[in-house]
Amino acid sequence: MDIVAIVAIILVTLLLSRGASQTTRVENTLVVLKVIAILIFIFVGVTAIKMSNYSPFIPKYHLNPDGSPFGGWQGIYAGVSEIFLAYIGFDSIAANSAEAKNPQKTMPRGILGSLVIAVILFVSVALVLVGMFHYSDYANNAEPVGYALRRSGHAIVATVVQSIAVVGMFTALIGMMLAGSRLVYSFGRDGLLPKWLGKLEHNLPNRALIVLTIIGILLGAFFPFTFLAQLISAGTLIAFMFVSIGIYALRPREGKDIPMPSFRMPLYPVLPGLGFLGALAIFMGLDIQAKTYALGWFIFGMLIYFAYGIRHSTSTIDKAAKHQDD
Repeated sequence: MDIVAIVAIILVTLLLSRGASQTTRVENTLVVLKVIAILIFIFVGVTAIKMSNYSPFIPKYHLNPDGSPFGGWQGIYAGVSEIFLAYIGFDSIAANSAEAKNPQKTMPRGILGSLVIAVILFVSVALVLVGMFHYSDYANNAEPVGYALRRSGHAIVATVVQSIAVVGMFTALIGMMLAGSRLVYSFGRDGLLPKWLGKLEHNLPNRALIVLTIIGILLGAFFPFTFLAQLISAGTLIAFMFVSIGIYALRPREGKDIPMPSFRMPLYPVLPGLGFLGALAIFMGLDIQAKTYALGWFIFGMLIYFAYGIRHSTSTIDKAAKHQDD
């Protein structure tokens, strides 16, 4: 049993139960610290870069002893599926739109802005790491940043950066549980899950938060990280594919039975299709185990929907009432 995971989830739950404003202050503080730590590493690491480490920039393709591809475009494609997990989370901003000020403008800015910043920082860290030492030196290394800083003579900086990184790991948990509790609350409010999950306590979705906490404790305590990482990556990609396809159903309804949004996806209908194909390509790069996990989770969700959600959905009830009136 992973006691650390249980304690971390409980601490975050206690924080979230105190309200979004206090949670936001803590989250913002931790995010600022994380960004500072990343910038410190980049500026210090740049001084130890050797240009020879960038050659060849894309190593020659070959198969690892375990059969996985390395180098070449095949290796890059395999790596995309591995690191995708690090880029998820920007979409959780949308789940908190009900508590945002002027969400029609701030939500698109927050989603796009956070993604751009994350890409710039992640790519910068990767370039500095590979420039400091040969990429093969980081093989099977669980702490490449600390290793690179210590080896280049910056032990104190390594300790500071790694300490901030450990504390900063709470930002991901806070963001996911904050968004997750709002999603569970929305499902309960819309009748897709039991109605009591859609009730507020002191204007907070604490019932949904408690249920999410119990699920998180069970998953975090008894399932290995690799299993959860694969499940999250595959599940998120499936969600992205459905979101991309959903644009085709929603765009014709804008200004009719749904309000006209202030931000509209550009390059319609090309961009939704590209988004779907991109998510599908990454999904196909996952191993068979991840796809199997995702399929099982998807089937489980569909069973809940057809056994309960479709009959209790407020949309279904409203349509039935309208049909009777007619």
